[in-house]
Amino acid sequence: MGKKQITEENQEDAIKENKAVEAAVSKETKVKVSQRFYEGKVYVSSSYNNTIITLTSMQGQVLGWKSAGSVGFKGAKKATSFAASRVAESIANICKKIGVEKVSVLISGIGSGRESSVRTLVNQGINVVSIKDITPVPHNGCRPRKVRRV
Repeated sequence: MGKKQITEENQEDAIKENKAVEAAVSKETKVKVSQRFYEGKVYVSSSYNNTIITLTSMQGQVLGWKSAGSVGFKGAKKATSFAASRVAESIANICKKIGVEKVSVLISGIGSGRESSVRTLVNQGINVVSIKDITPVPHNGCRPRKVRRV
């Protein structure tokens, strides 16, 4: 019987959490629109712990950014692909407010939110022109540590 009570509480917590995330995504973000931008770049930084998406103009001026934590996820749930899709959804809303139609996506990192964020941007009606992976790769950089002898 204890397990039933725990699962009911978890379901209630999950429902509350989903409502908080929905409210954070649909929340009006304040965007200063001094001039219209029709093209932009979207930088997706996906790590093991979080997903951060930044919207910039073609010159590199930051127009807006969101992370999984700012959307409303906490702890290990920030690193999921679902959280990344929610972040991409809120970035798509910012794009629509500013007037950005064409976007080139630059992805860095090795997290689980790489593909889902790009898919969500496409599904939200933003024209993705190019997708480029800019994850840094070492080319035999630093000398490795010596072998441990026991």
